Amino acid sequence: MPLTSLNGIQLNYDVTGSGPLVLLVMGSGSPGRVWRTYQVPALVKAGFTVATVDNRGIAPSSESASGITMGQLVGDTAALIEHLGAPAHVVGTSMGSRVVAELALARPELVRKAVLFAATARPYPVTTTLSKGEQALYDKGIQLPPEYAAAVKAMQNLSPHTLADPAKAQEWLDIFEFTTGKGTPGTRAQAGMDRSQDRREAYRGIRVPSLVVGFADDQMVPPRFGREVAEVIPRATYTEIERCGHYGYLERPDEVNRVLIEFLSAA
Repeated sequence: MPLTSLNGIQLNYDVTGSGPLVLLVMGSGSPGRVWRTYQVPALVKAGFTVATVDNRGIAPSSESASGITMGQLVGDTAALIEHLGAPAHVVGTSMGSRVVAELALARPELVRKAVLFAATARPYPVTTTLSKGEQALYDKGIQLPPEYAAAVKAMQNLSPHTLADPAKAQEWLDIFEFTTGKGTPGTRAQAGMDRSQDRREAYRGIRVPSLVVGFADDQMVPPRFGREVAEVIPRATYTEIERCGHYGYLERPDEVNRVLIEFLSAA
């Protein structure tokens, strides 16, 4: 993956395929390679050039341990699109969906279409408090036992339908146990970003064709927040995927990819 200097930092990204450019923007604490499991192959097969990026805070991109703002993430994303050849379709999930919405508002000339998975325009007390607790664990040097951390992560991010299948549940638990760690200065900086603003009124100014996708069993960003976002963005479309949680793009990839590609391919 190329590592290049953009917007005053180092950004690590990857590009594959040929055709119209699609940039995929990941959520908090996760590297861009997560998209490569399902979304990248499907988009390349559909005739797109696909770029993934490790957001500011995720090594080997600059970790920016002293602090990260949403404006910086939007600036990083804009700089990468200009570097790769604007405009682009831009897809984000969770924190990444906020980056996409703010980019569509601030730099609409860079965005052909915007897709927002697990989107919200305002804070949610439960996830805000959870994030504060996770930051406190990091700051105090406390690392949860990996088995416990894996179980908590599964309950937070997966659908009860997935967890009801013992084999599927164990597969996810094994993945989470293997990948769970104490975090890094960069992921701590991402978690500490200010998300306190209600941006619903501001998003009425978005003019980019937009699709908002909610995940029906999402406990981290309940789908009602996505519906709110779709209601305020002029002419936005809202779609809800059943039987999946916050990681819906991994739990129900075929359905998510179908909705995504149909929207990006439409005239």
